[in-house]
Amino acid sequence: MPPVHRGWLLGFAHEVTLPAETRIFGEDDVADRFWVVRSGLVALDVHIPGRGPVVVETVADGELLGWSWLFEPYRWHLGARTRSAVEAWEFDAARVRAAMEDSPAAGLALFRTIADQVIGERLRSARTRLLDLYGNDRSRESGVRGAVG
Repeated sequence: MPPVHRGWLLGFAHEVTLPAETRIFGEDDVADRFWVVRSGLVALDVHIPGRGPVVVETVADGELLGWSWLFEPYRWHLGARTRSAVEAWEFDAARVRAAMEDSPAAGLALFRTIADQVIGERLRSARTRLLDLYGNDRSRESGVRGAVG
């Protein structure tokens, strides 16, 4: 974000410290806050029946934790647990959404930053992981073709 809009956003922040192994939110919980991690690691996970939470991504220094607060119905799609002690800026989502409406230029800058640097990057990362898992497995692909035709 441009510095002027970064300052605007930080005006809504308050500092928090979260101990290691703290459950920050769970899948389908209300997404009423979000964080920018200043230091530490947070694991994003998905619950798999019979296995429990499985880590799908890690959020670290300088990264945004949570974007479900930006889209209705404002529920988390994943869960999050600290892997280490975390220092972060915490934001009240409703307050930031209202401020985005009141200041369209700052709101657009925030939205674009989240869309490109967070959502876009996580989708690219997920695609890469899927390609690593399945994209180069010619034996599996050959087996499927052989079974079908």
